Amino acid sequence: MKDFFYEMIVKSANASELFKNFAFEFGVTCVEERGERFIIRDEEDLQNLKFAFEEFKKALARSLNLDADLQIEISKKQNKDWLDEYKKGVAPVAVGKFYVRPSWCERSQDPALIDLLIDPALAFGSGHHESTNMCLALLSELARDGMSALDVGCGSGILSIAMKKLGAKVSACDTDEQAVTATQQNAEKNGVQIDQIWLGSVSSLGEQASSLSERALCKDAQFDLVVANIIADVILILSVDLKKALKPGGRLVLSGILEKYKDRIEQAFSDLNFVQMKKQNEWLSFVYERKI
Repeated sequence: MKDFFYEMIVKSANASELFKNFAFEFGVTCVEERGERFIIRDEEDLQNLKFAFEEFKKALARSLNLDADLQIEISKKQNKDWLDEYKKGVAPVAVGKFYVRPSWCERSQDPALIDLLIDPALAFGSGHHESTNMCLALLSELARDGMSALDVGCGSGILSIAMKKLGAKVSACDTDEQAVTATQQNAEKNGVQIDQIWLGSVSSLGEQASSLSERALCKDAQFDLVVANIIADVILILSVDLKKALKPGGRLVLSGILEKYKDRIEQAFSDLNFVQMKKQNEWLSFVYERKI
């Protein structure tokens, strides 16, 4: 442990969730939330991350015409074991058929709950955030033994692992190399193996195959269940590819969507059959079915 660490406080009155999601996509592994603020800590200088936030603010203005409020403070502090302090505030969560816990907590005493071991401080999703929580509840209803499933933007691998534990044959992808590594490591901790995983998005499906014939086969692969727990803007960009990845009659789970995007999501996926929508606070999750 180094003698000092850096702390960055990010405050935004009108775009806090967007900046927080951007932090995770940029490779930040954990944040501490405090209302409109969140705190990032690292033993390396955070100036590059500050610059990335400022560039993202400009991108929001260009693409969404959003004048995002952004205030950033960086300070250097004497190190202490803040990870242990963080652990004290992380409790297991039961959702759907699953009991999601960090490694420092014991398994559930309820034998009906499926154990999911995910360390929030070392991953990109732990089941505590509303979007992931709703996904786990939905997958508890939808995933079943023998079906083919695709996790787009796998992050920590929590949803891939959940579907695998429900008996699905699981493919997963993420554009962040650290997320791919985290998914593989977390799968191993949970005693399962993801059937296929690659660095990239759903649009690069098949490019990871070793031969031309395998690539052609994988590129046209379709799944019984596709889940995308990513920010709404990315879901909208990938909408065509997400639909193409569905078998006729296949189900699509979309999450990570702020309520203000509801109309845009409904319009983009209006050619599918709407099944249901869940809401927790300002977050929405949708289930669609490809028409047969």
